[in-house]
Amino acid sequence: MSDFSSLAELVINGNYNGAKDLTQKLIDSGADPLEIINQGLMAGMDVVGVRFKAGDMYVPEVMMSAKAMSTGIELLKPLIADSDMPSAGKVVIGTVKGDLHDIGKKLVVMMLESAGFDVVDLGVDIDPDAFVNAVKEHSPQVIGLSALLTTTMLSMKDTIEALKEEGLRDKVKVIIGGAPISQSFADEIGADGYASDAGTATELCRNLIA
Repeated sequence: MSDFSSLAELVINGNYNGAKDLTQKLIDSGADPLEIINQGLMAGMDVVGVRFKAGDMYVPEVMMSAKAMSTGIELLKPLIADSDMPSAGKVVIGTVKGDLHDIGKKLVVMMLESAGFDVVDLGVDIDPDAFVNAVKEHSPQVIGLSALLTTTMLSMKDTIEALKEEGLRDKVKVIIGGAPISQSFADEIGADGYASDAGTATELCRNLIA
């Protein structure tokens, strides 16, 4: 097994001390930092994403894997220019106005970051204007809207309408998620996609940006 494959396995197993040590060993041996990321750390998280979506891994295990990957990335960051850091794209995400739930959203953020996305997390209780301003400021390819309460679902529609009014709707893809959300609701309000879980959200963002 190559060192890259071993590093991927350490990430999959959530062994952050092992991931840190092997990343340092690869750095010391002169391995390309981007190859360490892509063929080792990210390759491991890709497997984690697939297993999580399939129900073969659970949230605590995914968090351990994400920590293992982040430990390696932190060692590599000083060796790579910001412009060379691999990015799968930029996503702005937030829980909509009137809703204070963020556990599911945080898991989505963690999975997206682990998959190489640059994520701007606006937090909770975010009104449509704040999403509009975030699109203007950060120029993301995707906006993720989260809601856990049926009473706040319509704020998703309001946000999409606000983007239209500002002439930004065709510049960004909108995905939605949360316990009461469905594909039919996404279709009804004109969202570009619906994700039932963090793994699906990551895959959806990849597909929409590609």
